[in-house]
Amino acid sequence: MELAKVAETVAEDTGVCIGLAPQFVDISLISKFKVPVFSQHVDPILPGPFTGHVLPESVVDAGAVGTIMNHSERRLELSELETVVARAKSVGLISVVCASSSKVGMAAALLAPEIIAIEPPELIGTGMAVSKVKPEIVSGSVEMIRKVNQNVVVLCGAGISLGEDVSAAMKLGSRGVLVASGIVKAPNWKKTLLELAEACIRI
Repeated sequence: MELAKVAETVAEDTGVCIGLAPQFVDISLISKFKVPVFSQHVDPILPGPFTGHVLPESVVDAGAVGTIMNHSERRLELSELETVVARAKSVGLISVVCASSSKVGMAAALLAPEIIAIEPPELIGTGMAVSKVKPEIVSGSVEMIRKVNQNVVVLCGAGISLGEDVSAAMKLGSRGVLVASGIVKAPNWKKTLLELAEACIRI
């Protein structure tokens, strides 16, 4: 809740959209703030006997506006991904599909999610930004995804922690970034979020 308040303040001060993806049990708490809230996953299921699964309708009822799917820590098969994107759309959730490579991003674009986030898993949590270490992955992914579906918003993630990482990503064609440890582990959340948000404005 403390981080959500900081995000709300920075978003209001800069005009940059900052979304949060808390644990499922915290979605309803975080949705009270003026920031869009995403679930970290949903399952491609309908209401029924699915103990232990996450029903898309349940995260909507909790206050989420969208969901992340296929994160490196919660991979899905392409067939599952197709179903879960369709289920998310059926309940009005924005789909943020994580892709480990340009090829995966291009395949995901065929499913018409709203957002695709390119995140090479080997760089996640390293502090080595993909936009600087492997810029060709970002620019190549943007180009390949746009050939398939020009309506998809492309983000990049993995190792993003500085304003210059965001600037580099956006110069490569990304519309924003997906960040976890770069914020959560930062000693000063407001300072770091402000730096990242201001880098978006400068482009």
